[in-house]
Amino acid sequence: MRVDNGVTARNAAGARLQGRSLIPAVAAILLLLGAQAARPAPTLEHWQTAAGSQVFFVESHELPMVDVRLLFDAGTVREPAGRNGLAVLTNSLLDEGAGEMDATAISFEFERLGAQYGAASGYDYASVSVRSLSDPALLEPALQNLRRVVAEPAFPGKAVERQKQRLLVAIERKRQSPGEIARDAYHAAIYGDHPYALPNDGTLDSVMSVQRRDIVNFHRDRYGARNARLVIVGDLDREQAEALAGELTAGLPRGRAPEPFPALTPVEQGGEIRVEHPSSQVHILLGQPGIRRGDPDYFPLYVGNHILGGGGFVSRLYEEVREKRGLSYGAYSYFSPRRGPGPFTASLQTRGDQQEQALQVMRDTIRDFIDRGPTQAELEAAQNNISGGFPLRLDSNGKILGYIAMIGFYDLPRDYLDTFVDKVNAVTIEQIRDAFKRRLQPERFVTVMVGPNPPAAREAD
Repeated sequence: MRVDNGVTARNAAGARLQGRSLIPAVAAILLLLGAQAARPAPTLEHWQTAAGSQVFFVESHELPMVDVRLLFDAGTVREPAGRNGLAVLTNSLLDEGAGEMDATAISFEFERLGAQYGAASGYDYASVSVRSLSDPALLEPALQNLRRVVAEPAFPGKAVERQKQRLLVAIERKRQSPGEIARDAYHAAIYGDHPYALPNDGTLDSVMSVQRRDIVNFHRDRYGARNARLVIVGDLDREQAEALAGELTAGLPRGRAPEPFPALTPVEQGGEIRVEHPSSQVHILLGQPGIRRGDPDYFPLYVGNHILGGGGFVSRLYEEVREKRGLSYGAYSYFSPRRGPGPFTASLQTRGDQQEQALQVMRDTIRDFIDRGPTQAELEAAQNNISGGFPLRLDSNGKILGYIAMIGFYDLPRDYLDTFVDKVNAVTIEQIRDAFKRRLQPERFVTVMVGPNPPAAREAD
């Protein structure tokens, strides 16, 4: 299980991140000062702006920088029926023209100020961000440019068509990737008619059906102040941060009030899906819907999965599949919590003539772990590994920004970072065994295999 912020979509086309290079002076500062010592968990402050946006602020003066991220309830789950890909298109078009400025002018303004702009869209939310020096002469116009991009996008017709074509090319390219084919088929199988079943970047038909008016309406409804979470990390005090937040959110449209999250119907029974593909390796995914962000079983499942398949070279899956039998370069498992139950996934790649054996070993290893749980030695090693590495996950403002964004959007406890290590170290073998038995049912696992069919299957055909 990962404890990242969840913003970065697993599909590169579905989670578009744009970057503008920092000016050389800023790059020099980062090179000189970027290697910071591990720091304690940051102090998180929270308030609401007059426009109704939730603000999460961490004061940090180690670098003369400010990171700002706006998150909106504007991910794939909020797309209207038949318009899959709309969320990604809308997010990717924000800086293609806004107010009186075209895309070139917007880009030049960020470059001139030494600011870095980014945008990303995933299943649960979409975001825009800017990193700037904290000097008011640079920060204030950079944030004005960000506000313009978010509040006044023009969505030029030519840019809409250009971005649609880029997305269509990316979708076509996925047909050549067995890993992408497997991922899309896996999500479709475990999520059925829920929006999580859809690819972030849409399908050829759905993207072609998106019109400019759909983008305009989606932005008006979803990129509003009531749907916004604003995260600020950096070289400001509380008074300066409040002023920044008020000015940035005051210009946003009000937006539609968030609706209830779409209900998910649990998978009742598992099955196998085989897709023949002329690849050198078979890509295997198996699992089921897992847990939400903030789930009470999070820490037992997180620590347990570190032992099962999330701990890299020291995990059971890696040991059983690669080290003992040489069936794959690696085998992994992970929980991906979302607003709704994100997937629990186990995966590996192997030769076509070994796929049945590799799959059986992976299934047996997972079943054995569910039945018996970890040993005390495995538990202590996992806890030491997680706890020892946790400070490094907070050693930069950018990493802190990601965690605070996760806390803010998913309404996690404000002391999440302060108590993380203690909660990891408090997990017991009994809690892991209990949580895995209740939350994972191997008989309901869906298995997707993409690649060459095994020789026996080809002979039978």
